[in-house]
Amino acid sequence: MSQQILAVLEYLEKEKGIPRAEMIRTISDAIVLAAQRGVNAGQKLEVEINPRTGALNAYSVLDVVDSVGDTRREIHVSKARTLDSRAQVGGVIRQAIDPSFLGRIAAHAARQAINDGVRDFERTRVCSEFESHVGKIVSGIVRRKEVYEAKVANGRPIVDYILEIGKVEGLLAQREMIPGEEFRIGDSVRALLLNLGERADDPALILSRSIPRFVTALLQLEISELGDGSVEIVRMVREAGYRTKIAVASRDQHIDPVGACVGSRGMRIKAIIKELSGEKLDVIRYSENLTKFLTEALRPVIPQNVEISEKEQRIRFAVSEPDLPLVIGKRGMNARLTSRLLNWRLDIGTLNDSQAKFDAGIQQATADLGILAGVSASVINQLIGIGITSAEALGGVTVGDLVDAGLTMEDAVVAIDAFKCLNKTNGASELQR
Repeated sequence: MSQQILAVLEYLEKEKGIPRAEMIRTISDAIVLAAQRGVNAGQKLEVEINPRTGALNAYSVLDVVDSVGDTRREIHVSKARTLDSRAQVGGVIRQAIDPSFLGRIAAHAARQAINDGVRDFERTRVCSEFESHVGKIVSGIVRRKEVYEAKVANGRPIVDYILEIGKVEGLLAQREMIPGEEFRIGDSVRALLLNLGERADDPALILSRSIPRFVTALLQLEISELGDGSVEIVRMVREAGYRTKIAVASRDQHIDPVGACVGSRGMRIKAIIKELSGEKLDVIRYSENLTKFLTEALRPVIPQNVEISEKEQRIRFAVSEPDLPLVIGKRGMNARLTSRLLNWRLDIGTLNDSQAKFDAGIQQATADLGILAGVSASVINQLIGIGITSAEALGGVTVGDLVDAGLTMEDAVVAIDAFKCLNKTNGASELQR
């Protein structure tokens, strides 16, 4: 066993950089603990390992007494003096024992201690090496997928990816990925180092590509003006996989913040959009003037008849009817992101050549939404204001979407429940036919 221990100590010291004395202490403590739980239960043991030869010596430590009560832990003074003439009552005697008496459990404990020690050392080294990289972009190679058939997202098994980053592993969980993206073994992937694994069996690095900070870190890498501070990101909102909106400002009046981020012929922003798997990225000039900021956020659409209610923290404005879908976006996402970017609620109306036509549209929308049982007139008006002009338009909309758009939680729940009830009723009617 001594030659095996020596070989392991030399390997760990040379290849892993683990100090020999540290590993010896770890192995010795593990052997003692295991032996005391096995055939040597009740004994007080010490184990020594020679750092040069790997030789293992074991000792039973006995208290010297004049009346023995426990032979596993005590020795009579007369017998102790046959081993050491200087033995006195109250002292201790270290009696050598054959290491083989420690049993196979102790040998297994030594192997386990080596494995645990290496893992703990590696984790400590990783923490030391990567702690300063938390919140920054790291690159890795996809080494394997972990598929969870028992867990399903959108009807498909959940797939996490394990990346090799240097000599350690990082976890890119599906919940931290951009919706819809997939990778193959061997792909090079960039992600934000979110934090370090907390438990011993966790991957050392926890990664993310879905949080807004990932986009911020990408922009700072790609755009030197953001890196040196001459241009700053004032606000950012993101719906991963759909769109990110960032409001930027310049500390140097000679630098156009939007132009600096977009780059010549859009080259800078295109590189980032490619990294984001095609996610749209809107760069907006920030302004303290709310009306001007709204105008910048809606470009190329121009808002008309802007009314600001400080008390309600709400902005009311109108756009031309052809521009309304562009402002609202798919399932109202663009309007919600704009609202979050401005940190104001938005009421969006339309401009028409005929006020009567506009009124007729409102009336039709009110009638269409009126089939939602239990939804009040004021809530219907709010739904129309955010671009939901029929019951069918609530398909795919969540309670959270409506709350983000300005409805109270109670009103949002009532509206969604009414839509679900209507769908269930219509489905039953179809079956009867």
